Amino acid sequence: MSEQESAGLYLVLLSVHGLIRGHNTELGRDADTGGQVKYVIELARALAAHPDVERVDLITRQVIDPRVDADYAEPLEELAPGAFIVRLPCGPRRYLRKEVLWPHLDSLADAVLQHTRQVGRRPDVIHSHYADAGYVGTRVAQLLGVPLIHTGHSLGRVKHERLLESGIKESTIENQYNMSQRIEAEEIVLGNAALVVVSTNQEVEEQYSQYENYHRKRMQVIPPGVDLERFHRPHRFEKMAHLESVLERFLADPGKPLIFALSRADPRKNIATLIRAYGENAELREAANLLVIAGNRDDIRSMEKGAAEVLDEMLLLIDRYDLHGQIAYPKHHEPNDVPEYYRLAAQRHGVFVNPALTEPFGLTLIEAAASGLPIVATNDGGPRDIVAFCKNGQLVDPLDADAIGEALLAAVSDRPRWRQWSRNGMKGVLAHYSWEGHVNKYLREVRKILRSPRPSAPSRTSPSRLPGIDRLLVCDIDNTLLGDPDGLQDLLTELQAAGQNVGFAVATGRRLDSALQVLRQWKVPTPDLLITAVGSEIYYGNGLIVDTGWHSHINYRWKPEAIREAMSEVPGLRLQPRTEQREFKISYFADPKTMPSIREIRRHLRKLDLHLKLIYSHGAYLDLLPIRASKGLAVRYLAMKWNIPQEALLVAGDSGNDEEMLTGNTLGVVVGNFSDELERLRGQPRVYFAEQAYARGVLEGIHAYNFFESIRIPEET
Repeated sequence: MSEQESAGLYLVLLSVHGLIRGHNTELGRDADTGGQVKYVIELARALAAHPDVERVDLITRQVIDPRVDADYAEPLEELAPGAFIVRLPCGPRRYLRKEVLWPHLDSLADAVLQHTRQVGRRPDVIHSHYADAGYVGTRVAQLLGVPLIHTGHSLGRVKHERLLESGIKESTIENQYNMSQRIEAEEIVLGNAALVVVSTNQEVEEQYSQYENYHRKRMQVIPPGVDLERFHRPHRFEKMAHLESVLERFLADPGKPLIFALSRADPRKNIATLIRAYGENAELREAANLLVIAGNRDDIRSMEKGAAEVLDEMLLLIDRYDLHGQIAYPKHHEPNDVPEYYRLAAQRHGVFVNPALTEPFGLTLIEAAASGLPIVATNDGGPRDIVAFCKNGQLVDPLDADAIGEALLAAVSDRPRWRQWSRNGMKGVLAHYSWEGHVNKYLREVRKILRSPRPSAPSRTSPSRLPGIDRLLVCDIDNTLLGDPDGLQDLLTELQAAGQNVGFAVATGRRLDSALQVLRQWKVPTPDLLITAVGSEIYYGNGLIVDTGWHSHINYRWKPEAIREAMSEVPGLRLQPRTEQREFKISYFADPKTMPSIREIRRHLRKLDLHLKLIYSHGAYLDLLPIRASKGLAVRYLAMKWNIPQEALLVAGDSGNDEEMLTGNTLGVVVGNFSDELERLRGQPRVYFAEQAYARGVLEGIHAYNFFESIRIPEET
């Protein structure tokens, strides 16, 4: 038995956006620092406490920014014995909202790979949270050959639908939220994940079912837990003097029952409708006070636009209904205040209200229930399951202000029912929503996944000079390496003079025999490595030995016969000759006049549970590859196998099919004769746009990075 097999589980959680730390979590600070942050922190702690788990790494983005606390710059933070927050560089140092992180996620994937190398063992499982982490997790899991688990938290297709319903234009949604990129990332992660963890049946039936890669068999409902040490019923004579003094600043009669709302200042949380419901119901205003905690703020004018608009509208409605003396809306609260607010509201026979437009789960509802506080919540997602399990409140239409007001009035007015709901909630949480129960069910599913065969880690089996190199030059062949005979000769001369520590590789869409033929024609020595057939094959130049480990690796979910059968139904496609078909590549001639769009073909395959990459080129050819195969992934696989740091890979290309190689933590060179689709990479610090074309452009990039000597690595700004 290997050391890894005998050790406890090593689990990696990925949660990219927001501000994540183990103490004084700034929940509600912005739209990105909410329930997901709390969930992943508590999940990491609960997993690490299980005897079968040795280590849990919660990996997130490192933020070095004077506008936020210095805690978020620390590379490592211990959450609990065996549980760590690991912060890795990802794009600019400053804090960024999640919608603008997409161009930097390849770099984070490379950094995660480097981190696992430093730990010294492959994770048993990678668990990604939200679409951005799903994108990163898919790439890392593909390269490491480990199972991927995913939790969406919220889904792009659902949000897109809601935004359209609210009257926002399609173009505005795309510009503000990068929605098409997010949805495609979600489709890809669903096609790769061994398990999708959801909180409610409604997520499965009404939300994930909208996706092409929806397959019920890979989805498991495991509701999150709640920390029952922090969230509990109030003690009989418990005093919360600090909070009482805060409320006394706002309320004329602070002893009334307290309607408590807690959320981010986000339009989806529907705070305005709650205030209308309260303001327009005179009987409710007489019976109870309203407490709204909408994150922390100093100056609304300095906040991001969405949050500022929510708070501006809240203040205008308070003034419109003249709610002064009846509503409290404190500017600041500490994380430790939240459990006390629940208990204070329960002590005063109040109710917790969540009027969000949509609520995938609603962790605050579980916290309120554990504290003995009945709930009134939106009739959606998580609240449906929570009320069904706990029988501790009422569901309402979040767009019906009158119904919300009536439900709140009934909740605070009927004292016998209030007591029954309070008792039911505490019992229901204990039975259905403990972290211990969550982790036990989670690990049962993990063990099922791990029983299936797993590919072995990359091993060095091929005789070559690769073990002695410390850097690697990788060039696309056509229109990058080749095209200028004199420039090519200059490049080869400098490459030979660089010494034995510099390796040379090519990455091409050509077959091996075609690649070797054209290299011989241009008098290029056989490279140390050849990545051919659009990244589906790897050969070692010394004897042209095939990397069988790569074949084992990319065989994941590759079903060529089923794919050919499914593609036979697609018009406008004709199989290319047998010489162009490879074990891990199926190639077609394509007639753009009669074939469906690539989007439609992809949707057709996904619905048949067939997962692969489609590469359409020159308006005439369509290549189908395994989901783990590409030139970019092959380059990183080789870097892992031969222990070459990402920063010691210089990758040169000219067209869109080279983009995956060029992005991330590698050093990229775009030659001067590049295709327009690469223009969008301009400005990225590790992508150098050469003025010269072909091999002279490659050489220009080599000099810019000082690649053959002491490598110069550009810094993110």
